[in-house]
Amino acid sequence: MTRVLVVEDDAQLARALVINLQARRYEVDAAPDGATALRLVAAGQPDMILLDLGLPDMEGVDVIRALRGWSRAPVLVLSARSGSEDKIRALDAGADDYMTKPFSMDELLARLRAATRRTEETPPVPHATHLVATDDFTVDLVAKKVRRGDRDVRLTPTEWHLLEILICHPGVLISQRRLLQEVWGPSYGGKTNYLRVYMAQLRRKLERDPSHPRYLITEPGMGYRFEA
Repeated sequence: MTRVLVVEDDAQLARALVINLQARRYEVDAAPDGATALRLVAAGQPDMILLDLGLPDMEGVDVIRALRGWSRAPVLVLSARSGSEDKIRALDAGADDYMTKPFSMDELLARLRAATRRTEETPPVPHATHLVATDDFTVDLVAKKVRRGDRDVRLTPTEWHLLEILICHPGVLISQRRLLQEVWGPSYGGKTNYLRVYMAQLRRKLERDPSHPRYLITEPGMGYRFEA
């Protein structure tokens, strides 16, 4: 059973989310503030986190940053803040998706399912080796770890899934639509802005010069490919 943590200080909305998720066979915990959320994640290791940005004790973005130090659980932000700057800050901090309030329960459930697929599905590796090494970083496809020099590089589940698809097909141009559908789901084929944000994040973490990438190459208007 998938375990979801709802982090929301609006008691009425939190209760509605808990009831709706439990009715669909999710196991649900709830936290009214950031400190409680961090404690529950450490104690229970949820499979998915629904997070409001406007918490009474700390900013939701700070909660995400704290989580990403030791948890790879997908984080779906639920916020009344609709500005692109807020969305970018949340995604840059390590959120996997962002929904603006008010939202429909059907869409929320669809995004939960997509996030679950991203963490469970692993694309086939066409090569015998599961260790991919470049001059700047190493990717272990079995352990799902990335190292750059002598340190581990922390990736969100979405960043990992995107990198994994590209690395498993070295030198092959993967279309924008295919990446979007495989990583985010069949209804996201046109959301090219998602790719731009996440590829920029991957380059910042992996490329020596993110503005002139050597490994994660863009083919404008077409897609992306990984060059070893």
